[in-house]
Amino acid sequence: MKYALSILAVSLLTACGSADNVNSSASTQTTATMPNTTTAITYPTTAKGEVVDSYFEQQVADPYRWLEDDRSAETEAWVTAQNKVTFDYLERIPYREDIKQKLTASWNYEKVGAPFKEGKYTYFYKNDGLQNQYVLYRLLEDGSSEVFLDPNTFSADGTTSLAGVTFSKDGSKAAYAISEGGSDWRKVIIIDAETKQQLEPELVDIKFSGISWVGNAGFYYSSYDKPDGSELSAKTDQHKLYYHQLGTAQQQDQVVFGASDGQKHRYVGASVSDDARYLLISASVSTSGNKLFIKDLTQPNSQLVTILDHTDSDTYLLDNDGSTLFLVTNLNAPNKKVVKVDAANPTADHWQDIIAETEHVLSANKGAGYIFAEYMVDAISKVQQYDYSGTLIRDIQLPNLGSVSGFDGKKQDDTLYYSFSNYTTAPTIYSFSATSGKSEVYHQSAAKFASDNFVSEQVFYASKDGTKVPMIISYKKGLKLDGSNPTILYGYGGFNVSLTPGFSVTNAVWMELGGVYAVPNLRGGGEYGKDWHKAGTLMQKQNVFDDFIAAAKYLQQQGYTSAEKLAIRGGSNGGLLVGAVMTQQPELVKVALPAVGVMDMLRYHTFTAGAGWAYDYGTSEQSVDMFNYLQGYSPVHNVKQGVAYPATLVTTADHDDRVVPAHSFKFAAELQAKAAGVNPQLIRIETNAGHGAGTPVSKQIEQTADIFSFTLYNMGYTALPN
Repeated sequence: MKYALSILAVSLLTACGSADNVNSSASTQTTATMPNTTTAITYPTTAKGEVVDSYFEQQVADPYRWLEDDRSAETEAWVTAQNKVTFDYLERIPYREDIKQKLTASWNYEKVGAPFKEGKYTYFYKNDGLQNQYVLYRLLEDGSSEVFLDPNTFSADGTTSLAGVTFSKDGSKAAYAISEGGSDWRKVIIIDAETKQQLEPELVDIKFSGISWVGNAGFYYSSYDKPDGSELSAKTDQHKLYYHQLGTAQQQDQVVFGASDGQKHRYVGASVSDDARYLLISASVSTSGNKLFIKDLTQPNSQLVTILDHTDSDTYLLDNDGSTLFLVTNLNAPNKKVVKVDAANPTADHWQDIIAETEHVLSANKGAGYIFAEYMVDAISKVQQYDYSGTLIRDIQLPNLGSVSGFDGKKQDDTLYYSFSNYTTAPTIYSFSATSGKSEVYHQSAAKFASDNFVSEQVFYASKDGTKVPMIISYKKGLKLDGSNPTILYGYGGFNVSLTPGFSVTNAVWMELGGVYAVPNLRGGGEYGKDWHKAGTLMQKQNVFDDFIAAAKYLQQQGYTSAEKLAIRGGSNGGLLVGAVMTQQPELVKVALPAVGVMDMLRYHTFTAGAGWAYDYGTSEQSVDMFNYLQGYSPVHNVKQGVAYPATLVTTADHDDRVVPAHSFKFAAELQAKAAGVNPQLIRIETNAGHGAGTPVSKQIEQTADIFSFTLYNMGYTALPN
């Protein structure tokens, strides 16, 4: 079981600077206007405080520090005032409702997930079309199905979501996590899987955690102590692993790791082998690299044994066969490999390669007694089937060029399932026989998208330093390369995250409207392994921005679009990307769409678990050189007075406790105070929502309609292009 360590986990220390006489509901006239009109936009006044920080004897003003206090009446009033201005603007766009209707119609089809077996039942997720949350069903003996868990009943507005469900060894019990309002803090509810009745009081205050059962009697989970101050923004720094014995109170749960080892670990996760023989514990100080420990659960008083005592690699348990462990690692293998080792002597000097490292990045799954090695070849999936001795069984024939997910299951299964999609092909689920190697369509997507009318092409372009970067460009057939096409350039570029081709209803609607959708695989991601990742971290972070800028210039030079028809979009670390690029080269694009972005690079590590991102970013406190580097691209600190920035719609959510909304608040305030010209500088703040996961379908449609409307309107369209 792979450890699900959070990629982006940020939160603030409670705000310690506030402005005197804050009046965030006051207004001021600006020169920004509605496109094609003379109507001026009146932004709310954002009061400035007198907060000044000192970094290596350099003074840095932070006038909007008061917006970090997510519990204050002043911040709440500011949010209300900003949303009023933004929605007043959006409501005047003549085709906003048309786009919403197109999105609603396109979204409204049945979506079914791959089935999986637990105990005597087969389970699957399904959404009838416009349900806010997917429903978990199970098949009965007579071939009919019944609802097992329906998250749409958890709250009236659909903002409480199912954040995961895990079954006990025999499938008789289940523990499922819920997220309220998009928060990363979870509650876990334990039920009898047969009757669906709750067995005991819910567990609370659980964060960044999987659930790892030991047989049917209990499970491991992880969390932090609840912080002082705001639970949405205060710093959380020491992760702990607990064991919960069914039938006992949560207050009695034993701390297994993280309480008194004398070291700080921001992310701790557990994995129990399928035979319940071993517990493996992963401990990390950042989002990259983990220590690894093992405990023999068959011996009541066994001690933790160290497999890896450093964080120089990402290593996790794939499976075991008796005392033989199979691990996936990038230790001395940047593109990853599979090794085996005996649990009695598990350190790296005893590892033996089973699937050696190749030139392509490996991701491994297991099922039906085999190992399935998925490789990224220029961000495109290739899958091979191996036995546990490392012998290649077959190359698996995939339907087309794109991305796959799946090929996982229990050892006793023969039939496994996988999903295939790309930017112009909606997800289709296939059944796969591990014995014959034959794939068959299990569920064909009912998406209302004529994929034959669209095309995706992969190109390679040169970045500023000559590095070749791949990009997939998708659009409607017959596109004229005359520079007139509305285009969204989407990027991420960080935390070893790979952007592989996948279908999205929203992107499909964009292309149906005549839009081009382009995704480059920037450095900082994981598409070419650890070296590609490192090339976009720390004091090489500018490589990521340069790669994105070069992608924009390529699209313009090749005639796909022009500066007046180009929008850049990204979320979280991708929001930072958009913020940095638009402040470095504001003339490059017409529209900027930074979502839930990390915008204050001098203070990001003081919020929630943000200190864990230092592997990618570094911190302003570690050295004068790193401080200068971060300040040099930090979006909040690089908005200049009198510069004409692109039309900008910042999006965030009031319950985002990963990248706290103060990042976006401060960036929007800087833009509104300093930007010159007529382009609007707006912020849209979703209420009772978080970083993105579990967002109700209704909110996704509304937000996308607003983003597309804003984008096209500021490109000069008075009517929809198609």
